[in-house]
Amino acid sequence: MNTVKNTIYLDNNATTQIAPEVAEEMAPYLGKFYANPSSIYTIGQEARVALEAARQKLAGLIGAHADEIIFTSCGSESDNTAIFSAIEMHPGKKHIVSTRVEHHAVLNYLKYLEGKGYRVTDLDVDSSGAIDVGSFSHALTDDTAIATVMYANNETGVIFPIEQLGAIAREKGILFHTDAVQAAGKIAIDVSKDAIDMLSISGHKLYAPKGIGALYVRRGVPFHPLLIGGHQEMGRRAGTENLASIIALGKACELAGTEIENDTSTIKALRDKLEKHLLENCPDARLNGNSDKRLPNTTNISFEHVDGEAILLMLDFHGICASSGSACATGSPEPSHVLSAIGVPPSFIHGSIRFSLSRYTTEADVDFVIEVMPGIIKRLRELSPVGRDKFCASR
Repeated sequence: MNTVKNTIYLDNNATTQIAPEVAEEMAPYLGKFYANPSSIYTIGQEARVALEAARQKLAGLIGAHADEIIFTSCGSESDNTAIFSAIEMHPGKKHIVSTRVEHHAVLNYLKYLEGKGYRVTDLDVDSSGAIDVGSFSHALTDDTAIATVMYANNETGVIFPIEQLGAIAREKGILFHTDAVQAAGKIAIDVSKDAIDMLSISGHKLYAPKGIGALYVRRGVPFHPLLIGGHQEMGRRAGTENLASIIALGKACELAGTEIENDTSTIKALRDKLEKHLLENCPDARLNGNSDKRLPNTTNISFEHVDGEAILLMLDFHGICASSGSACATGSPEPSHVLSAIGVPPSFIHGSIRFSLSRYTTEADVDFVIEVMPGIIKRLRELSPVGRDKFCASR
């Protein structure tokens, strides 16, 4: 079994390692600078200054004003808060528009609201994973409290036309929220130009720790907090601020702002190399999701008549971490809701693997995956009755 230091980690859409610069920045706030930023004495106010500096850094990454940023515990809390706020501030409206491929933080909350009497329109996507802008516009009604569409999909990396969707919603006077958990820090976002009312961010997707997130709320948008208690976050999110992690998120956003162009070109080149070789050297493999409008770090490939969980186990034996497009790892026999929505054929859907790269991925990492992956697929097909019949009969 490989040790952690030998691991090739290609599951960065699940979580990222904490950047060394981020760890260094946050370390003093785990020890020496421990004061509560709501305290009026000097060391408390010093903590407050550091917190507000982090808020400014995050705002700078997405083109927001600092007072439009609310720190939360994670992307899921941010998503829930945005939707909860919209329906609380518009109690007479009982309709919500979203898509079939959202993260479960949105999907499952909307299912919960359906049980409370809300109507939810889950828009379809096409075979490339793209949403039809016309269908989105048509779905919005006078009864719609909020439209929520992810910025980029966590499984396929497909990027949605957020600028167009937000503009349509604003023209109709409907709040627009986007889950940007996978997009923030990977592609440029500018809320000052796009008609985005609320936007969710999660720290551990961009080299900050787990347990910290943020919600952007545009100035003037009516807002109701999910957590009610103290006066923290200008009364918009109760609970003593997670100071060290907020400092870390601010630093991660600062790094992303300076490194995004270099990261994008370098990571995309490695992603494309990996993708090209796997599609060429593993028979009956297919790419899932739009080949152009994707996050630069993400590729999702299906291998016909092979079980994705078996692929992951064999990859792990070689010290390679990836993720499966199947939900089998959670004990469910159902395939990925995202891949089902884009119409991946039954013979492919359970053999889907997502590789998601980071700024720490090297060419040697990619070369090793390219080296071992064809053999893994060949071996698993030899062990599979269906795969053996199809792929090995003529050999």
